[in-house]
Amino acid sequence: MKITTIERSDYFRGLLLLISKDRNISEPEIFLMKRIGKTLGFDKDFCNDAIHEILENKFVLNHPPKFSTIELAKKFIKDGLALAASDDENHIFEEAWIESIAKINGIDIEWFLQEKDNAADRRKDYNQHLEVDDLILEYPRSGTIP
Repeated sequence: MKITTIERSDYFRGLLLLISKDRNISEPEIFLMKRIGKTLGFDKDFCNDAIHEILENKFVLNHPPKFSTIELAKKFIKDGLALAASDDENHIFEEAWIESIAKINGIDIEWFLQEKDNAADRRKDYNQHLEVDDLILEYPRSGTIP
């Protein structure tokens, strides 16, 4: 599945906001966010700065991303659930954030709840397959605006 430059930014921003919801960014979350940022084609320094500054950054838009397809939104939600479970803690604010993304993207709540249970079974597996690994980065053609 292809992902545009704008949706790559929304994907990364949405996950950054997710890890900030409990006001504590854990080492597993940092590890996975760096991996996700690299996979999405973002510069290593940009990713490091974004991760370490998200708690204080007042300029990041704090709204759930709306994706162009339900399939992409489901991939995001699966990765978000894996990220939220990575620190082996349940945070109501993280879960509420992911659920809001499901709602805004028209995803059935039963599907969301099933995926939430699946993610809980994979806690602490830092090398697990993430949905972002399957995305194909789409770049705008030279001379065009994304």
